Amino acid sequence: MFTAKFFALPEIGSMKMGKTLSLVLFLLIAGKGTGESPPNVLWFVIDDMSADFSCYGEKTIKTPAVDRLAKEGLLFTRAYATSPVCSTFRSSLITGMYQNSIGSHHHRSGRGKHRIQLPEGVSPIPVLFQKAGYYTCIGSGLKGFDYRSMPTTRQKRGKTDYNFDWDVEMYDSHDWDGREKDQPFFMQVQLHGGKLRGASEIGYQALEKRMEDQFAMRPTLHEKIGLPPYYPKDPIILRDWATYLDTVRITDWHVGQVMQRLEQEGILENTLIVFFTDHGISHARGKQFLYDEGTHIPLIIRGPGMPKGKKRDDLVEHIDVAALSLAAAGIESPKKMEGNDILDPDHQPKEAVYGARDRCGEAADRVRSVRTDRYLYVKNFYPQRPHLMPSNYKDNKIIIKRLRQLHAEKKLGSLSEKLLFSPTRPAEELYLYRQDRWQTDNLANDTKHAKALEDMRKRLGHWIKKTGDPGSETPAVYILETEDQMKSTRNAASRENYRKNSEIYKRWAGSGK
Repeated sequence: MFTAKFFALPEIGSMKMGKTLSLVLFLLIAGKGTGESPPNVLWFVIDDMSADFSCYGEKTIKTPAVDRLAKEGLLFTRAYATSPVCSTFRSSLITGMYQNSIGSHHHRSGRGKHRIQLPEGVSPIPVLFQKAGYYTCIGSGLKGFDYRSMPTTRQKRGKTDYNFDWDVEMYDSHDWDGREKDQPFFMQVQLHGGKLRGASEIGYQALEKRMEDQFAMRPTLHEKIGLPPYYPKDPIILRDWATYLDTVRITDWHVGQVMQRLEQEGILENTLIVFFTDHGISHARGKQFLYDEGTHIPLIIRGPGMPKGKKRDDLVEHIDVAALSLAAAGIESPKKMEGNDILDPDHQPKEAVYGARDRCGEAADRVRSVRTDRYLYVKNFYPQRPHLMPSNYKDNKIIIKRLRQLHAEKKLGSLSEKLLFSPTRPAEELYLYRQDRWQTDNLANDTKHAKALEDMRKRLGHWIKKTGDPGSETPAVYILETEDQMKSTRNAASRENYRKNSEIYKRWAGSGK
């Protein structure tokens, strides 16, 4: 594996000239006289998708392209997102920092009147790649296709959903084909993933037709679907999950096409590929929540020096992707970076990994978690609020509408009622998550686990202190952020629902709920 030494470059008056000089110096330094070329670094970043691939045990569908990555690389069985929400995930991913440490823990914050600046000593890693001479790009990874795997004549940059001020020039382009000869690239392939299924019957029908017309694939049969135990085997819920699995198949197709392109261009074997998703499936207990359905993600790494067909079962966090990518390129990580180079031979397995959920849209919340080899501990700071709180984003989905309808008609089972529709939440939750896959048996009040509960409390408290966790927004900032999001909501009905919901949260906050 190439291991170039990082050289800090002097400030250049012109950014364009600075990039040129960085490239020249890099090519002069990197690998000269060694016969080695610096590796390209390519990330697959997938929206709204759990580890539902064949190599992770999914039986209903086949995913040959992702399976190939696993066969030719290293698969992590216990990788977790530090936040189960796209913008907070990406804010921490691109800095290698916990979102709480950099004040970017509220979904789509810092974009209106309220601005968020990165702390001193923290940098988006595309900036670091640029300084090291890399060509930085973010897009679909396929010429003629967009992030939805749809044919297009208009290529554009991929998702840059960051909750802080950043310079658009940290990305050179949407694709690596614009780079100089022999220039290495850092590429983020951004894919729509689970979002492709939409949120309505119309969306489902459109995707089913697309599966047949574009991919010559039969849609996944609803009858074959297995669900978490708290979701009813209702036709609408089953239809949604089947359509979601079709989005997994489309994602796999796209991954395969990018791999084919890398092979055709003769650069596959000198490209470090990191495959992962931003969080789990968007559902009632998935996305936005700190259970496995929301935070457990696939992580597969293929490339120079990587073992083939191996698995690792140690705990890792998605912020580690930044550190290992910089290290693979021979670039020194900032001293403040909280992610670890988990590929370093001297890396010591983590005793614990952490998670946080905060405001999502108008839905103000504060939940924290810590996970060790055996236990998952969840702390709800607003236990008097229900699990399925008012949320314009979630309540517009047909699956949530259906669950609320079944609840109103008293047609849900006891487990569904308890976990999804209880008017309050436990202040503390404790699970033996490896035995209790869907985290349905809360052991926080079980005296047999009292010692473990106390240990997890201490771990979480230490992490909150260490990260300087800012916690909830002030009422003034909440108003600024929600007003900004309402202005950007085009649909009048959604905008009004958002407004009504935000008033509910203001009342709850005012009453101490």
